[in-house]
Amino acid sequence: MEAVIGRVRALRTAAARISLAPVLVRLGIFLSALVGLLLAYPAEVVAGEALGPLVAVAVLPAVLPRRLWPTFAALVTVAGWLLATDGYHRPIALWRLMAVAVALYLTHTLCALVAVLPYDAVVDPDVIVRWLTRAAGVLLATSVLGVLLLELSGARPGGGGWQAVTLAGLLLAVGVTALLAGLLRRR
Repeated sequence: MEAVIGRVRALRTAAARISLAPVLVRLGIFLSALVGLLLAYPAEVVAGEALGPLVAVAVLPAVLPRRLWPTFAALVTVAGWLLATDGYHRPIALWRLMAVAVALYLTHTLCALVAVLPYDAVVDPDVIVRWLTRAAGVLLATSVLGVLLLELSGARPGGGGWQAVTLAGLLLAVGVTALLAGLLRRR
């Protein structure tokens, strides 16, 4: 009983020390993950009973950014995109594709930021602004380069053969992540 009382006191002390900046970054993680999920999944699925689980998936990386939950949320988002394009035959719109990619990247980069911030950190707002400015630069450069390469190749979203390329890219990303995690554990 004494251990439980000690944990409750520690939790109360930690809750009293929470500062605004880490909470706002976690709110940004939740919102970007939720936007990505809502854009990726077909409206028929979201309007049904899937909204609750999608909100839960968006909450997980915001609450536990140092664990596997950001990756899990990204994989669920990609699964929703594949379900929408193949299962529901939704045409691939470039704006929706870019918006999902932006939401995935924002979720990822904000998880990286909040993973190093304790709940009670006093953070200068310039740190967050510089972080988001760098992220915006990466997103802008990637978007411009992606559209440019798409135009130069003559390929159009919604054409045939994109499913295999998407799955190959996903498997490659998972393989590289597993390789890097294994190398990190070796050290």
